[in-house]
Amino acid sequence: MKKKQVFGYELLLDCYHCKPKTCDDLDHCYSYLDKLVAFIGMKEQGPPSIFRTPRKEFPDKTGLSGWVPLADSSIVIHTMTKHDFVSIDVYSCKEFSTKKVIEFTKKYFEPQRIERQFILRGKHYFEK
Repeated sequence: MKKKQVFGYELLLDCYHCKPKTCDDLDHCYSYLDKLVAFIGMKEQGPPSIFRTPRKEFPDKTGLSGWVPLADSSIVIHTMTKHDFVSIDVYSCKEFSTKKVIEFTKKYFEPQRIERQFILRGKHYFEK
């Protein structure tokens, strides 16, 4: 039986109670985005971009937001420093190993708990 073709694959990770201070470390989160790309066999279109959330404007959402553009789509990260929480979205039209992404994420952030969702995108994209 032929495998149904879809447009893309999306892995959503919510990481709770990560190692203290990792969620507010610009260099650490930049390194995560930069090194994850090669680890899962993707190709960057450009270097990661990462920004600190303005504390005065959003005091309850202090953390970082970043992304890295891929030839096949992107990887996005958001952190919430106050709760040592990291939210990650890996989206690609090329298949990738969700196990490798989770393994890499556990190594970088040491979360006590990870919730994951995996979504097939564009299920009808190739229908005529």
